[in-house]
Amino acid sequence: MSALLTAVSQLVPWMQGRADALDRDAAFPDEEIDRLRAVGALSPPLPVLDSGSADELARLLGLVGRGNLSVGRILEAHINALHLMARYGADPDDGRLYALWVTDPPVNGLRMRRSGSRVLLSGRKQFCSAAGYATGALVTARDGDGDTRMLVLRLGIGEAVTPLPSPLQGMRAAVTGAVEFTGCEVSADCLLGRAGDYLREPDFSAGAWRGSAVAFGGLIALIGHAAEQLRQSGRLDNPHGQARLGRAFVAREASRLWVAAAARAAEDDTAETGYRVATAGLARIAVETACLDAMRLVQRSLGLSAFRQGNPVELICRDLSTYLRQPAPDEVLTEAAVWFADHPEDRL
Repeated sequence: MSALLTAVSQLVPWMQGRADALDRDAAFPDEEIDRLRAVGALSPPLPVLDSGSADELARLLGLVGRGNLSVGRILEAHINALHLMARYGADPDDGRLYALWVTDPPVNGLRMRRSGSRVLLSGRKQFCSAAGYATGALVTARDGDGDTRMLVLRLGIGEAVTPLPSPLQGMRAAVTGAVEFTGCEVSADCLLGRAGDYLREPDFSAGAWRGSAVAFGGLIALIGHAAEQLRQSGRLDNPHGQARLGRAFVAREASRLWVAAAARAAEDDTAETGYRVATAGLARIAVETACLDAMRLVQRSLGLSAFRQGNPVELICRDLSTYLRQPAPDEVLTEAAVWFADHPEDRL
């Protein structure tokens, strides 16, 4: 295990011990981010150049997700932003925590208008994790031609953060809000890549593997807590509970294999784009299914105690239920199925 992974693994119990208080207060995990920054977790080598580096990044994301899924979500967004910056030739500011804000509200989405060497912004983004706490952000905005452009912003340019009208059930410590940019003005040097690059494959779809890696970490923590609670309550010798726990372990290990396969495929620039996208898509669905199955099995085994506030199982289930709700799962599954059906010679 590398020095980075060793350092992060040592933080996992500490993060788990703080997760309930952070969730209860919907408090941003400043200390967690500071410690992750101190050990180098906010500046992993990017772009990923080989399978070994892909494996290490997957393990890093899984460890942080195991510690606290909200912290994992923040780190995932930061790394996604760094990945795109590396891909399109921008140098990140050392020490900044980057958010990735790409979701527009139904009306008044983010727009940009270029005026010479300046870019004028109007509109807002919603479902913005780390809103008010991130110091940098990669955002998408529509230009005058209706094309999607990426911008890398140093925050504190006059943006206004507001809470969501209705708070999310889970991932409360990720502090998700809306950000208004109307009236903000930045240098045209903030533009990243060309029009349409954010939607360009394979990065647009294949990058979903990083979220799967974080969710997998949450799954490990969920099953670990459940097994320990069954042991402490003297119910680990119940054959029905053992069977449910066994199926949860099957789901966990299947997820481990899918995340590893997706990380290597998605980060392999020599592989075909369709293969990279389809593999990451199947991994996303496999991990989602495993997590949902494991939550059901754990809740059935533990009974009402699994729904008691203060029980880490309750928090992880709530966070996972929220985190797993990524867009277009049916489309992801069917498109991946068609790709592999059309390429029977390709094996995962």
